Amino acid sequence: MDANPRTKSGFDHRQARRAGTAAFVGTAIEWYDFYIYATAAALVFGPLFFPESDRMVGIAAAFATYAVGFFVRPLGAIIFGHIGDRFGRRPSLVITLLAMGLATVLVGVLPTYDQVGVWAPVLLLALRVVQGLAVGGEWGGAVLMAVEHAPEKHKTFYGGFPQLGNSAGALAATGTFSVLSVQGDDFLIDGGWRIPFLLSMPLILLGFWVRYRLEESPVFDQSRDDQPQQLPLTYALKTNWHPMLLGIGMAGVSTGGYYIVTSFATAYATDPAVGLSETLVLNALAAAAFVEFVTTLAIAWLGDRYGRKRVVMIGVLGSGALIVPQFLTLGGGSVWAIFAAFIAMRLAMTATYAPVATVMAQMFRPQARYTSMSLSNGIAAAIWGGLGPVTATWLYVQTGTIWSVIVLFLGMVAVSAVCLHLAPQHIDPAPDAGERRDANDESAELGV
Repeated sequence: MDANPRTKSGFDHRQARRAGTAAFVGTAIEWYDFYIYATAAALVFGPLFFPESDRMVGIAAAFATYAVGFFVRPLGAIIFGHIGDRFGRRPSLVITLLAMGLATVLVGVLPTYDQVGVWAPVLLLALRVVQGLAVGGEWGGAVLMAVEHAPEKHKTFYGGFPQLGNSAGALAATGTFSVLSVQGDDFLIDGGWRIPFLLSMPLILLGFWVRYRLEESPVFDQSRDDQPQQLPLTYALKTNWHPMLLGIGMAGVSTGGYYIVTSFATAYATDPAVGLSETLVLNALAAAAFVEFVTTLAIAWLGDRYGRKRVVMIGVLGSGALIVPQFLTLGGGSVWAIFAAFIAMRLAMTATYAPVATVMAQMFRPQARYTSMSLSNGIAAAIWGGLGPVTATWLYVQTGTIWSVIVLFLGMVAVSAVCLHLAPQHIDPAPDAGERRDANDESAELGV
Protein backbone atom coordinates (compact mmCIF):
# COMPACT_ATOMS: atom_id res chain seq x y z
CA MET A 1 0.00 0.00 0.00
CA ASP A 2 1.17 3.53 -0.73
CA ALA A 3 2.65 5.03 2.45
CA ASN A 4 1.28 8.41 1.49
CA PRO A 5 -2.12 7.65 -0.02
CA ARG A 6 -4.16 10.31 -1.75
CA THR A 7 -7.78 10.13 -2.68
CA LYS A 8 -8.88 10.66 -6.23
CA SER A 9 -9.66 14.25 -5.29
CA GLY A 10 -6.00 14.89 -4.48
CA PHE A 11 -6.31 15.18 -0.70
CA ASP A 12 -3.67 13.41 1.41
CA HIS A 13 -4.98 11.10 4.16
CA ARG A 14 -1.66 11.22 6.03
CA GLN A 15 -1.76 15.01 6.18
CA ALA A 16 -5.43 14.87 7.14
CA ARG A 17 -4.63 12.62 10.12
CA ARG A 18 -1.77 14.89 11.14
CA ALA A 19 -3.97 17.98 10.84
CA GLY A 20 -6.75 16.32 12.82
CA THR A 21 -4.33 15.32 15.57
CA ALA A 22 -2.82 18.82 15.68
CA ALA A 23 -6.31 20.32 15.88
CA PHE A 24 -7.24 18.01 18.74
CA VAL A 25 -4.02 18.58 20.72
CA GLY A 26 -4.06 22.34 20.35
CA THR A 27 -7.78 22.71 21.03
CA ALA A 28 -7.62 20.40 24.06
CA ILE A 29 -4.76 22.47 25.51
CA GLU A 30 -6.51 25.76 24.89
CA TRP A 31 -9.78 24.54 26.43
CA TYR A 32 -7.83 23.11 29.36
CA ASP A 33 -6.44 26.59 29.93
CA PHE A 34 -9.88 28.15 29.55
CA TYR A 35 -11.60 25.70 31.91
CA ILE A 36 -8.99 25.76 34.69
CA TYR A 37 -9.68 29.48 34.95
CA ALA A 38 -13.40 28.81 35.30
CA THR A 39 -12.77 26.07 37.88
CA ALA A 40 -10.38 28.25 39.89
CA ALA A 41 -12.91 31.09 39.76
CA ALA A 42 -15.48 28.84 41.39
CA LEU A 43 -13.10 27.43 44.02
CA VAL A 44 -10.48 30.00 45.05
CA PHE A 45 -10.51 33.25 43.08
CA GLY A 46 -13.20 34.78 45.29
CA PRO A 47 -11.21 35.06 48.53
CA LEU A 48 -7.86 35.50 46.75
CA PHE A 49 -8.69 38.17 44.17
CA PHE A 50 -12.21 39.47 44.89
CA PRO A 51 -12.73 39.96 48.63
CA GLU A 52 -16.38 40.50 49.52
CA SER A 53 -15.53 43.61 51.51
CA ASP A 54 -14.88 45.51 48.28
CA ARG A 55 -18.14 45.78 46.33
CA MET A 56 -16.61 47.12 43.11
CA VAL A 57 -14.05 44.33 43.04
CA GLY A 58 -16.90 41.85 43.45
CA ILE A 59 -18.62 43.34 40.40
CA ALA A 60 -15.35 43.09 38.46
CA ALA A 61 -15.11 39.43 39.43
CA ALA A 62 -18.57 38.61 38.09
CA PHE A 63 -17.77 40.44 34.86
CA ALA A 64 -14.39 38.76 34.44
CA THR A 65 -15.48 35.22 35.15
CA TYR A 66 -18.61 35.26 33.01
CA ALA A 67 -19.12 38.03 30.50
CA VAL A 68 -15.58 38.55 29.22
CA GLY A 69 -15.13 34.89 28.39
CA PHE A 70 -17.99 35.13 25.90
CA PHE A 71 -18.20 38.71 24.71
CA VAL A 72 -14.54 39.16 23.78
CA ARG A 73 -14.60 36.19 21.41
CA PRO A 74 -15.93 38.11 18.37
CA LEU A 75 -12.98 40.49 18.62
CA GLY A 76 -10.63 37.52 18.72
CA ALA A 77 -12.40 36.13 15.66
CA ILE A 78 -11.78 39.37 13.77
CA ILE A 79 -8.11 39.64 14.75
CA PHE A 80 -7.10 36.04 14.14
CA GLY A 81 -9.51 35.62 11.25
CA HIS A 82 -7.65 38.42 9.49
CA ILE A 83 -4.33 36.67 10.07
CA GLY A 84 -5.74 33.30 9.03
CA ASP A 85 -7.32 34.61 5.81
CA ARG A 86 -4.37 36.79 4.79
CA PHE A 87 -1.31 34.88 5.94
CA GLY A 88 -2.50 31.33 6.51
CA ARG A 89 -4.25 29.12 9.02
CA ARG A 90 -1.03 27.84 10.60
CA PRO A 91 0.47 31.17 11.81
CA SER A 92 -2.86 32.20 13.30
CA LEU A 93 -3.16 28.92 15.21
CA VAL A 94 0.39 29.13 16.52
CA ILE A 95 -0.24 32.66 17.82
CA THR A 96 -3.54 31.74 19.51
CA LEU A 97 -1.88 28.79 21.24
CA LEU A 98 1.03 30.88 22.49
CA ALA A 99 -1.25 33.74 23.58
CA MET A 100 -3.50 31.41 25.54
CA GLY A 101 -0.54 29.61 27.09
CA LEU A 102 1.28 32.77 28.12
CA ALA A 103 -1.86 34.25 29.69
CA THR A 104 -2.53 31.02 31.58
CA VAL A 105 1.00 30.70 32.96
CA LEU A 106 0.95 34.36 34.05
CA VAL A 107 -2.29 33.73 35.96
CA GLY A 108 -0.39 31.05 37.84
CA VAL A 109 2.18 33.57 39.10
CA LEU A 110 -0.12 36.53 39.78
CA PRO A 111 0.06 38.22 43.17
CA THR A 112 -3.18 38.13 45.17
CA TYR A 113 -5.36 40.96 46.45
CA ASP A 114 -3.66 40.86 49.85
CA GLN A 115 -0.30 41.43 48.16
CA VAL A 116 -0.99 44.18 45.60
CA GLY A 117 -4.56 45.29 46.25
CA VAL A 118 -6.87 46.18 43.38
CA TRP A 119 -4.13 45.52 40.81
CA ALA A 120 -4.60 41.78 41.37
CA PRO A 121 -8.15 41.57 39.94
CA VAL A 122 -7.27 44.11 37.24
CA LEU A 123 -4.38 41.96 36.02
CA LEU A 124 -6.52 38.83 36.27
CA LEU A 125 -9.21 40.49 34.17
CA ALA A 126 -6.63 41.53 31.56
CA LEU A 127 -5.31 37.99 31.27
CA ARG A 128 -8.88 36.69 30.97
CA VAL A 129 -9.36 39.06 28.04
CA VAL A 130 -6.29 37.55 26.35
CA GLN A 131 -7.72 34.07 26.94
CA GLY A 132 -11.05 35.08 25.41
CA LEU A 133 -9.35 36.61 22.37
CA ALA A 134 -7.32 33.45 21.82
CA VAL A 135 -10.37 31.19 22.11
CA GLY A 136 -12.23 33.44 19.68
CA GLY A 137 -9.59 32.81 17.03
CA GLU A 138 -8.69 29.23 17.96
CA TRP A 139 -11.81 27.29 17.09
CA GLY A 140 -12.24 28.48 13.53
CA GLY A 141 -8.60 27.93 12.63
CA ALA A 142 -8.42 24.48 14.23
CA VAL A 143 -11.57 23.40 12.41
CA LEU A 144 -10.31 24.71 9.07
CA MET A 145 -6.94 22.99 9.37
CA ALA A 146 -8.66 19.68 10.07
CA VAL A 147 -11.45 20.05 7.51
CA GLU A 148 -9.44 21.63 4.68
CA HIS A 149 -6.81 18.87 4.79
CA ALA A 150 -9.46 16.16 4.61
CA PRO A 151 -11.01 14.47 1.55
CA GLU A 152 -14.61 15.52 0.91
CA LYS A 153 -16.11 12.22 2.05
CA HIS A 154 -14.16 12.31 5.32
CA LYS A 155 -14.41 15.98 6.25
CA THR A 156 -16.96 15.55 9.03
CA PHE A 157 -14.90 12.86 10.76
CA TYR A 158 -11.73 14.97 10.76
CA GLY A 159 -13.78 18.03 11.70
CA GLY A 160 -14.75 16.16 14.86
CA PHE A 161 -11.16 16.26 16.19
CA PRO A 162 -11.25 19.91 17.34
CA GLN A 163 -14.72 19.24 18.79
CA LEU A 164 -13.20 16.38 20.78
CA GLY A 165 -10.66 18.81 22.21
CA ASN A 166 -13.37 20.70 24.10
CA SER A 167 -14.47 17.74 26.20
CA ALA A 168 -10.86 16.54 26.63
CA GLY A 169 -9.80 19.94 27.94
CA ALA A 170 -12.77 20.08 30.30
CA LEU A 171 -12.09 16.60 31.67
CA ALA A 172 -8.38 17.38 32.14
CA ALA A 173 -9.11 20.63 33.95
CA THR A 174 -11.70 19.04 36.23
CA GLY A 175 -9.48 16.04 36.89
CA THR A 176 -6.46 18.18 37.78
CA PHE A 177 -8.38 20.17 40.35
CA SER A 178 -10.02 17.00 41.68
CA VAL A 179 -6.59 15.47 42.38
CA LEU A 180 -5.36 18.64 44.06
CA SER A 181 -8.51 19.04 46.14
CA VAL A 182 -7.68 15.78 47.93
CA GLN A 183 -5.03 17.79 49.79
CA GLY A 184 -7.75 19.96 51.30
CA ASP A 185 -9.11 23.48 50.84
CA ASP A 186 -6.16 25.05 52.69
CA PHE A 187 -3.72 23.51 50.22
CA LEU A 188 -5.56 25.10 47.28
CA ILE A 189 -5.86 28.51 48.93
CA ASP A 190 -2.21 28.50 50.06
CA GLY A 191 -0.88 28.09 46.53
CA GLY A 192 -1.98 24.71 45.25
CA TRP A 193 -4.36 26.45 42.85
CA ARG A 194 -1.32 27.72 40.89
CA ILE A 195 -0.21 24.22 39.87
CA PRO A 196 -2.80 23.64 37.07
CA PHE A 197 -1.89 26.99 35.52
CA LEU A 198 1.85 26.31 35.63
CA LEU A 199 1.30 22.84 34.17
CA SER A 200 0.15 24.62 31.04
CA MET A 201 3.76 25.48 30.14
CA PRO A 202 4.89 21.99 29.01
CA LEU A 203 1.50 21.45 27.35
CA ILE A 204 1.90 24.66 25.34
CA LEU A 205 5.39 23.60 24.22
CA LEU A 206 3.93 20.28 23.06
CA GLY A 207 1.12 22.02 21.19
CA PHE A 208 3.54 24.48 19.59
CA TRP A 209 5.75 21.64 18.35
CA VAL A 210 2.78 19.77 16.87
CA ARG A 211 1.32 22.83 15.14
CA TYR A 212 4.56 24.33 13.90
CA ARG A 213 5.38 21.13 12.03
CA LEU A 214 2.00 21.06 10.32
CA GLU A 215 1.77 22.01 6.65
CA GLU A 216 -0.44 24.89 5.61
CA SER A 217 -3.99 24.12 4.55
CA PRO A 218 -4.04 22.96 0.91
CA VAL A 219 -7.33 24.79 0.36
CA PHE A 220 -5.77 28.05 1.54
CA ASP A 221 -2.74 27.51 -0.71
CA GLN A 222 -5.01 26.67 -3.64
CA SER A 223 -7.15 29.79 -3.18
CA ARG A 224 -4.37 32.19 -2.15
CA ASP A 225 -4.52 34.06 -5.45
CA ASP A 226 -8.30 34.41 -5.10
CA GLN A 227 -8.20 36.10 -1.71
CA PRO A 228 -10.03 39.46 -1.78
CA GLN A 229 -7.92 42.62 -1.82
CA GLN A 230 -10.14 44.29 0.79
CA LEU A 231 -9.99 43.45 4.49
CA PRO A 232 -11.30 39.95 5.24
CA LEU A 233 -13.80 41.42 7.71
CA THR A 234 -15.16 43.79 5.08
CA TYR A 235 -15.42 41.01 2.52
CA ALA A 236 -17.09 38.71 5.05
CA LEU A 237 -19.72 41.26 6.04
CA LYS A 238 -20.47 42.26 2.44
CA THR A 239 -20.40 38.81 0.82
CA ASN A 240 -21.05 36.23 3.55
CA TRP A 241 -23.54 38.06 5.77
CA HIS A 242 -26.38 35.66 4.95
CA PRO A 243 -24.61 32.37 5.81
CA MET A 244 -23.06 34.13 8.83
CA LEU A 245 -26.54 34.88 10.15
CA LEU A 246 -27.55 31.27 9.51
CA GLY A 247 -24.43 30.11 11.37
CA ILE A 248 -25.32 32.26 14.38
CA GLY A 249 -28.88 30.93 14.46
CA MET A 250 -27.79 27.35 13.85
CA ALA A 251 -25.76 27.37 17.09
CA GLY A 252 -28.79 28.00 19.32
CA VAL A 253 -28.99 24.45 20.65
CA SER A 254 -25.34 23.39 20.46
CA THR A 255 -24.25 26.53 22.36
CA GLY A 256 -27.11 28.09 24.33
CA GLY A 257 -29.01 24.85 24.78
CA TYR A 258 -25.87 23.15 26.05
CA TYR A 259 -25.53 25.64 28.92
CA ILE A 260 -29.21 25.30 29.80
CA VAL A 261 -28.98 21.51 30.18
CA THR A 262 -25.69 21.73 32.10
CA SER A 263 -25.12 24.99 34.01
CA PHE A 264 -28.75 26.00 34.47
CA ALA A 265 -29.85 22.41 35.09
CA THR A 266 -27.27 22.16 37.87
CA ALA A 267 -28.55 25.31 39.55
CA TYR A 268 -32.18 24.19 39.15
CA ALA A 269 -31.59 20.65 40.43
CA THR A 270 -29.71 21.85 43.54
CA ASP A 271 -32.26 24.57 44.33
CA PRO A 272 -33.97 23.88 47.71
CA ALA A 273 -37.30 23.63 45.90
CA VAL A 274 -35.97 20.60 43.97
CA GLY A 275 -33.53 19.38 46.58
CA LEU A 276 -31.02 17.20 44.72
CA SER A 277 -27.52 16.97 46.16
CA GLU A 278 -24.62 18.69 44.39
CA THR A 279 -22.66 15.44 44.40
CA LEU A 280 -25.42 13.57 42.55
CA VAL A 281 -25.77 16.25 39.88
CA LEU A 282 -22.01 16.66 39.40
CA ASN A 283 -21.54 12.90 39.10
CA ALA A 284 -24.30 12.73 36.51
CA LEU A 285 -22.67 15.59 34.57
CA ALA A 286 -19.27 13.87 34.77
CA ALA A 287 -20.76 10.63 33.41
CA ALA A 288 -22.41 12.57 30.59
CA ALA A 289 -19.15 14.38 29.77
CA PHE A 290 -17.32 11.05 29.54
CA VAL A 291 -19.97 9.70 27.18
CA GLU A 292 -19.56 12.81 25.04
CA PHE A 293 -15.81 12.31 24.90
CA VAL A 294 -15.98 8.66 23.76
CA THR A 295 -18.77 9.21 21.20
CA THR A 296 -17.75 12.47 19.51
CA LEU A 297 -15.66 10.96 16.70
CA ALA A 298 -18.14 8.14 16.12
CA ILE A 299 -20.98 10.63 15.69
CA ALA A 300 -18.78 12.76 13.43
CA TRP A 301 -18.16 9.65 11.30
CA LEU A 302 -21.92 9.17 11.04
CA GLY A 303 -22.01 12.65 9.51
CA ASP A 304 -19.86 11.41 6.63
CA ARG A 305 -21.87 8.22 6.31
CA TYR A 306 -25.39 9.66 6.41
CA GLY A 307 -24.94 13.40 5.87
CA ARG A 308 -23.60 15.93 8.38
CA LYS A 309 -26.62 18.22 8.25
CA ARG A 310 -28.90 15.23 8.74
CA VAL A 311 -27.03 14.08 11.86
CA VAL A 312 -27.04 17.59 13.36
CA MET A 313 -30.76 17.88 12.66
CA ILE A 314 -31.40 14.58 14.46
CA GLY A 315 -29.47 15.96 17.43
CA VAL A 316 -31.38 19.25 17.43
CA LEU A 317 -34.79 17.60 17.24
CA GLY A 318 -33.74 14.85 19.67
CA SER A 319 -32.69 17.40 22.28
CA GLY A 320 -36.08 19.07 21.88
CA ALA A 321 -37.79 15.73 22.51
CA LEU A 322 -35.61 15.04 25.59
CA ILE A 323 -35.84 18.43 27.32
CA VAL A 324 -39.20 17.70 29.01
CA PRO A 325 -38.25 14.28 30.46
CA GLN A 326 -34.87 15.62 31.62
CA PHE A 327 -36.31 18.42 33.75
CA LEU A 328 -39.27 16.35 34.95
CA THR A 329 -36.83 13.62 36.00
CA LEU A 330 -34.83 16.16 38.01
CA GLY A 331 -38.02 17.04 39.81
CA GLY A 332 -38.75 13.52 41.05
CA GLY A 333 -36.89 10.72 39.31
CA SER A 334 -34.66 7.99 40.71
CA VAL A 335 -30.87 8.27 40.71
CA TRP A 336 -30.59 5.98 37.68
CA ALA A 337 -33.28 7.92 35.83
CA ILE A 338 -31.39 11.17 36.46
CA PHE A 339 -28.14 9.65 35.16
CA ALA A 340 -29.95 8.26 32.11
CA ALA A 341 -31.59 11.63 31.38
CA PHE A 342 -28.29 13.51 31.52
CA ILE A 343 -26.51 10.92 29.35
CA ALA A 344 -29.30 10.77 26.75
CA MET A 345 -29.39 14.55 26.50
CA ARG A 346 -25.61 14.73 26.16
CA LEU A 347 -25.72 12.21 23.30
CA ALA A 348 -28.24 14.41 21.52
CA MET A 349 -26.06 17.45 22.22
CA THR A 350 -23.02 15.64 20.85
CA ALA A 351 -24.95 15.03 17.63
CA THR A 352 -25.56 18.79 17.38
CA TYR A 353 -21.91 19.55 18.16
CA ALA A 354 -19.60 16.92 16.64
CA PRO A 355 -20.54 17.47 12.94
CA VAL A 356 -21.40 21.18 13.20
CA ALA A 357 -17.79 22.31 12.81
CA THR A 358 -17.66 20.90 9.30
CA VAL A 359 -21.17 22.16 8.52
CA MET A 360 -20.13 25.69 9.43
CA ALA A 361 -16.77 25.48 7.64
CA GLN A 362 -18.44 24.39 4.40
CA MET A 363 -21.04 27.15 4.60
CA PHE A 364 -18.38 29.54 3.25
CA ARG A 365 -16.11 29.45 0.24
CA PRO A 366 -12.37 29.70 1.02
CA GLN A 367 -12.24 33.48 0.60
CA ALA A 368 -12.45 35.06 4.09
CA ARG A 369 -13.68 31.70 5.44
CA TYR A 370 -11.64 31.93 8.66
CA THR A 371 -13.08 35.36 9.51
CA SER A 372 -16.62 34.43 8.49
CA MET A 373 -16.97 31.23 10.51
CA SER A 374 -14.98 32.49 13.52
CA LEU A 375 -17.09 35.63 13.73
CA SER A 376 -20.30 33.60 13.39
CA ASN A 377 -19.18 31.28 16.17
CA GLY A 378 -17.99 34.13 18.38
CA ILE A 379 -21.24 36.08 18.08
CA ALA A 380 -23.22 32.88 18.64
CA ALA A 381 -21.23 32.20 21.81
CA ALA A 382 -21.90 35.73 23.05
CA ILE A 383 -25.63 35.61 22.30
CA TRP A 384 -26.59 32.01 23.02
CA GLY A 385 -23.90 31.08 25.52
CA GLY A 386 -23.69 34.43 27.28
CA LEU A 387 -27.42 35.14 27.51
CA GLY A 388 -29.00 31.68 27.42
CA PRO A 389 -28.47 30.62 31.05
CA VAL A 390 -29.19 34.14 32.32
CA THR A 391 -32.46 34.26 30.40
CA ALA A 392 -33.42 30.79 31.61
CA THR A 393 -32.75 31.78 35.23
CA TRP A 394 -34.75 35.00 34.87
CA LEU A 395 -37.70 33.14 33.35
CA TYR A 396 -37.67 30.54 36.10
CA VAL A 397 -37.56 33.19 38.83
CA GLN A 398 -40.29 35.28 37.22
CA THR A 399 -42.69 32.45 36.43
CA GLY A 400 -41.86 29.99 39.19
CA THR A 401 -42.18 27.06 36.80
CA ILE A 402 -39.65 25.09 34.79
CA TRP A 403 -42.04 25.02 31.83
CA SER A 404 -41.01 28.58 30.91
CA VAL A 405 -37.42 27.37 30.49
CA ILE A 406 -38.60 24.38 28.47
CA VAL A 407 -40.46 26.73 26.11
CA LEU A 408 -37.27 28.84 25.76
CA PHE A 409 -35.29 25.73 24.89
CA LEU A 410 -37.85 24.63 22.32
CA GLY A 411 -37.62 28.09 20.77
CA MET A 412 -33.87 27.55 20.38
CA VAL A 413 -34.62 24.20 18.75
CA ALA A 414 -36.92 25.86 16.23
CA VAL A 415 -34.39 28.57 15.31
CA SER A 416 -31.54 26.06 15.02
CA ALA A 417 -33.57 23.67 12.86
CA VAL A 418 -34.66 26.37 10.41
CA CYS A 419 -31.17 27.86 10.06
CA LEU A 420 -29.60 24.42 9.68
CA HIS A 421 -32.07 23.50 6.94
CA LEU A 422 -31.18 26.68 5.02
CA ALA A 423 -27.41 26.41 5.53
CA PRO A 424 -25.50 26.04 2.23
CA GLN A 425 -22.64 23.56 1.79
CA HIS A 426 -19.75 23.99 -0.64
CA ILE A 427 -17.15 21.53 -1.92
CA ASP A 428 -13.54 22.70 -1.65
CA PRO A 429 -11.30 22.72 -4.71
CA ALA A 430 -8.95 19.74 -4.63
CA PRO A 431 -5.21 20.48 -4.59
CA ASP A 432 -4.00 21.30 -8.11
CA ALA A 433 -7.56 21.09 -9.41
CA GLY A 434 -8.96 24.15 -11.07
CA GLU A 435 -12.64 23.39 -11.16
CA ARG A 436 -14.87 24.17 -8.18
CA ARG A 437 -18.21 22.61 -7.58
CA ASP A 438 -21.10 23.54 -5.36
CA ALA A 439 -22.12 20.85 -2.90
CA ASN A 440 -25.75 21.76 -3.39
CA ASP A 441 -25.46 20.23 -6.86
CA GLU A 442 -24.36 16.92 -5.32
CA SER A 443 -26.54 16.77 -2.24
CA ALA A 444 -27.89 13.37 -3.20
CA GLU A 445 -24.38 11.88 -3.47
CA LEU A 446 -23.04 13.42 -0.23
CA GLY A 447 -26.17 13.23 1.86
CA VAL A 448 -25.91 16.81 3.13
